[in-house]
Amino acid sequence: MLWNEPNNLSHWDFKLDPDWHKFAAMALAGAQAIRRANPELTIVLGGISPIDPNFMQLLKSYGVVDAVDAVSVHGFPLDWNHWQIHEWPDKIAEIRAIVGDKPVWVSEAGVSSFGAEEVQAWGLKKTAELLLPLVERVHWYSLFDLPAAWTATTRHKEAEGSAYYRHYYMGLVREDMSPKPAAAAFPAGMGVCQWFHYEDPRLDAAVDWLRKLRVQYLRTGISWADRFRPQAEKWFDRQMSALAGFDTTVTLCFTPEHLGEVPHYTSPPKDPQDFGEFAAWAVARYAPAKSRVAQPVAELSEAGAA
Repeated sequence: MLWNEPNNLSHWDFKLDPDWHKFAAMALAGAQAIRRANPELTIVLGGISPIDPNFMQLLKSYGVVDAVDAVSVHGFPLDWNHWQIHEWPDKIAEIRAIVGDKPVWVSEAGVSSFGAEEVQAWGLKKTAELLLPLVERVHWYSLFDLPAAWTATTRHKEAEGSAYYRHYYMGLVREDMSPKPAAAAFPAGMGVCQWFHYEDPRLDAAVDWLRKLRVQYLRTGISWADRFRPQAEKWFDRQMSALAGFDTTVTLCFTPEHLGEVPHYTSPPKDPQDFGEFAAWAVARYAPAKSRVAQPVAELSEAGAA
């Protein structure tokens, strides 16, 4: 998957790229590099958030939609979106009207338990009813609550109150590793999106929980920025080895500070081919052509993955 939420300021600085030309150049460089490294790998445009058909039309005009095998969207109608949960089919139809026969994935859908865990359980059930018959892939965001000591990667600020703190309660499993009511009703066929930080101590617990929930489809990420940390490949190898039992979509995203126009992970890279080189490296290492190992899916995004 190529990037994560490219129309969300928390993942792509469109103040530096107001017409998204730079994003398109980077996404195309990534797609071309992946095609060369493994022509059989499915390439997905990273989930857009908000779900905006005009933005998808813009990327189509730049050739990005034609360069990928599927597109994806993110939706959180019970938390942040200005539409209701029963409008999910209409939102999918708006994107299908732009992309034609290309599959539309929901690479993140979720409900916070900030207000009440019963609301999350109901929202999971309703999301499954609306989306599982409609699209070929749905990833629930997320498996784990965000630890209270960590910083949420979001445009929301702490002073905004619930808009910020809802990010900490998106998981099916609480920070203390106890399950919420939604976990007991996790539907067959639903995937999970779970991001792992560099050397994330929750990795082994995540694998255990994914197996308990009988998850087949997993979405995670490999951070381009993290590749320049000490022993980064050792961590990536451990992560991908631990997740080998799942049908994994890998999101490639986050600009290294020294390669960005400005030193921030949301910055456009100075040279889009640098992202292509990163994508080629990730595919060669974790999803090589003619591999006998089950291959992860590559995602062209909004800001995150292979």
